[in-house]
Amino acid sequence: MCQLCQTTLSRRHVLGGLAAGLASIASSAVFAQTPPKPENVISPDEALTRLLRGNERYLQGRTIPDSFPALRDALARGQNPYAAILGCADSRVSPELAFDEGQGDLFVTRVAGNFVTPAILASLEYGVAVLKTPLIFVLGHTSCGAIGAAVKAVTDDATFPGHIQSLATELAPAVLKAKKSGANDLVNAATLENVRLNVAKLAGSTPILRRAVRDGHLKVAGGIYDLKTGKVERLV
Repeated sequence: MCQLCQTTLSRRHVLGGLAAGLASIASSAVFAQTPPKPENVISPDEALTRLLRGNERYLQGRTIPDSFPALRDALARGQNPYAAILGCADSRVSPELAFDEGQGDLFVTRVAGNFVTPAILASLEYGVAVLKTPLIFVLGHTSCGAIGAAVKAVTDDATFPGHIQSLATELAPAVLKAKKSGANDLVNAATLENVRLNVAKLAGSTPILRRAVRDGHLKVAGGIYDLKTGKVERLV
């Protein structure tokens, strides 16, 4: 095949893929305009209040039963979660349980150490721009192993196998900020700083999230989940 034909086919392939992607996003946008869960169409402040009230129910053992059969048809049409969560991959912290929410309510992204990566940012941008999610909540937790590794990397020059080292490197700024403050419990202080740093990073992220915050369509907040009590304490 001639080089010109190969170039033309390659361009057609790229354009075809782009068109399919845009069509998919447009389809999701239609779902957002005709929400399968109308109760999730709320303001950013209302979303934060609802999220924290859900944690109160969780603490008190007054969780609301969730019935998938009743929601199945609505959720098959699309999704309109009222909150997006940037959480840690830790198996002991389940956002849907901690905030007493069901299917279609939370748009959850998770990575060990709950920090912003390019893929996490793109996912949250999708949640805000396409699904019209009014709240992003950065959820850290006590006794975080990733934070502990980052502390060891900073204070003891520890190194870790495989790609685990990349987690410690990404979390180092929070550790350094906590260390500069003179905190006695460096792991706890770095956990708090990590939430604050990532809330600020998301709120100022261009072009989608910063614009949504500026226009009042999005709130970015954060807090810490206590493994011993289950309580989420808001920080920012």
